[in-house]
Amino acid sequence: MTFLAIDVGNTRLKWTFYEQALPGAAVVASGAEFLEQIDRLAEGAWADLPEPSSMLGCIVAGQAVKHRVQEQMEIWNVEPRWVVASNAEAGLTNGYDFPSRLGADRWVAMIGAYHRMLAEGPARPMVVVMVGTAVTVEAIDASGRFLGGLILPGHGIMLRALESGTAGLHVPTGDVCEFPTNTSDGLTSGGTYAIAGACERMAQHVREHCGAEPVCIMTGGAGWKMLPSMGRPFELVESLIFDGLLVIAKEREVLMGQLKA
Repeated sequence: MTFLAIDVGNTRLKWTFYEQALPGAAVVASGAEFLEQIDRLAEGAWADLPEPSSMLGCIVAGQAVKHRVQEQMEIWNVEPRWVVASNAEAGLTNGYDFPSRLGADRWVAMIGAYHRMLAEGPARPMVVVMVGTAVTVEAIDASGRFLGGLILPGHGIMLRALESGTAGLHVPTGDVCEFPTNTSDGLTSGGTYAIAGACERMAQHVREHCGAEPVCIMTGGAGWKMLPSMGRPFELVESLIFDGLLVIAKEREVLMGQLKA
């Protein structure tokens, strides 16, 4: 029962083709395309793939991009299915004021992180950070309740905002250092430490609220850039959204089997 998982962010579409819809399933193929180039998937990267038995995806890029992705999937006879955050799923409870308004990528990443933590040991509170175009910093208690999360601009948005609002800051990206002595390093270090500070503050909140040190996991395309500057250990898991999609697909399959029985 082959399975196609798709993650459509603000900049790129990432996909992974698995042997089956199970956590830990073997990867058959994977790839990524910038959103400007997804219209070539059917004739390119997907052309030689076998037809998947099922698919599940999460998307934050809007309806127009979703329509373009589904057009590329018309080479197969598979129903497009997309995750929308709900009150609860796969052991996670959604504490958002309006659960369906929580970004699908955030919801899926948290589910992937929570199940990863359970597979490795006893339940503990968590901080889950996703570093991309935007940065999200999520808090989850040991019972699987999403307590809330921070949203802040990623590196690129911060730099563009400063360039557009301040004269003379059109400079190349610099290095992260403790005491920047030029504008490029100052901008890069400032953005990096702003994100690191938000993560540290959320970890403090979780520790005080839950009475235990949280498990800290990071994901996202720019996660590797942030990791060396974090004030506490974070595990970098690049596949976190795909891990979550596999968990959700399996849970839904089990639930569907129970309903049919």
